[in-house]
Amino acid sequence: MRNWPITLDDVRGAQKMLAGVARVTPMESSRYLAGLIGAPVHLKCENLQRTGSFKLRGAYVRIAGLSPVERAGGVVAASAGNHAQGVALAASLLGVRSTVFMPLAAPLPKVAATRDYGAEVRLHGSTVDEALNAAQQYADATGAVFIHPFDHWDIVTGQATVGLEILEQCPEVRTILVGVGGGGLLAGIAAAVKPLRPDVQVIGVQAANAAAYPPSLAAGRPVSLERFATMADGIMVGRPGDIPFEVVNTLADGVRTVSEEGLSRALLLSLERLKLVVEPAGASPLAALLEHPESFRGPVVAVLSGGNIDPQLMQRVLRHGLVAAGRYLSIRVRLTDKPGALADLLAVLTRVDANVLDIAHVRIDPRLGLTEVEVDLHLETKGPEHCAAVLGDLRHTGYVVTQ
Repeated sequence: MRNWPITLDDVRGAQKMLAGVARVTPMESSRYLAGLIGAPVHLKCENLQRTGSFKLRGAYVRIAGLSPVERAGGVVAASAGNHAQGVALAASLLGVRSTVFMPLAAPLPKVAATRDYGAEVRLHGSTVDEALNAAQQYADATGAVFIHPFDHWDIVTGQATVGLEILEQCPEVRTILVGVGGGGLLAGIAAAVKPLRPDVQVIGVQAANAAAYPPSLAAGRPVSLERFATMADGIMVGRPGDIPFEVVNTLADGVRTVSEEGLSRALLLSLERLKLVVEPAGASPLAALLEHPESFRGPVVAVLSGGNIDPQLMQRVLRHGLVAAGRYLSIRVRLTDKPGALADLLAVLTRVDANVLDIAHVRIDPRLGLTEVEVDLHLETKGPEHCAAVLGDLRHTGYVVTQ
């Protein structure tokens, strides 16, 4: 095995450094997921870490490693959320001044939390990339040390402490699933776990719409995506970091992708069945279990990397998850525009036990005849079979239904 710039002694040193700073997050088991895959499933709850994600670990190790002169110049970072909060708290604990650039559209709760942890927040640009450029320019102009979210050996070393905790809490583990953006967490866990337990599979999970690792691994070098977008903003990275990629390419056991529907269903599952609040990026290992239940050797540890989700995003994602799970049905039904037509339609929906959440009439549409109206309906349903039954009964009754 290659002699990486970080060793197990380095990771154990980071673990001691983080004692009393980062929490040893709990490991919870899930009978529901165990029944789904036919093997024990445990959840490493980094969503319960201080600042709500694993990012504090790497940020603290990185800043703690600065020289007195570097600390005196302060640190700067760019992030839309988790890294921002990790850097802000780590810097405050170490008595270092921090400046964090965040996009103008960053969720207000994350901006407020970053300020509360002690950072000076500067809102700049419409994307994280624009904030990143501003942070780098600030570093060049002021001498502040730029704290990269994943592409530094100290960051990887700090994240590797999650891997040591997993082996201590679940020594029988055979598969570890980790959400992947730039790759710092996956690289860290692989670097900590593989030297001690080469038999354990360490597998990354990316959103299919922002999956830079599969083409990069195929090419043997980091490859940039031209376009990418996903609800899982915590892992929405267009290019793997050079340092994490080097480790992942050698030590990890591959990267799986999951759909947006899978992420939505995983978020819903986490709230309903696991009683845990996670962000879409943190739910990505759960999505992999839902979409590929027979693909992983148990016992499985799924790392829930973060729980910082904006309430407005949660509302949209949960609605998406309900649709994906067949629990929410949105349809348009054409009626004759006469008294009693809507009551007749509602009687059919009552008969098939569909709960009407809201209704809107559409009368101005060139497709409609003079005596026709369409009704937009949002229905609460009980699953895919119930959705099919509702649609079937409406069409059997003679209604024209579109989705």
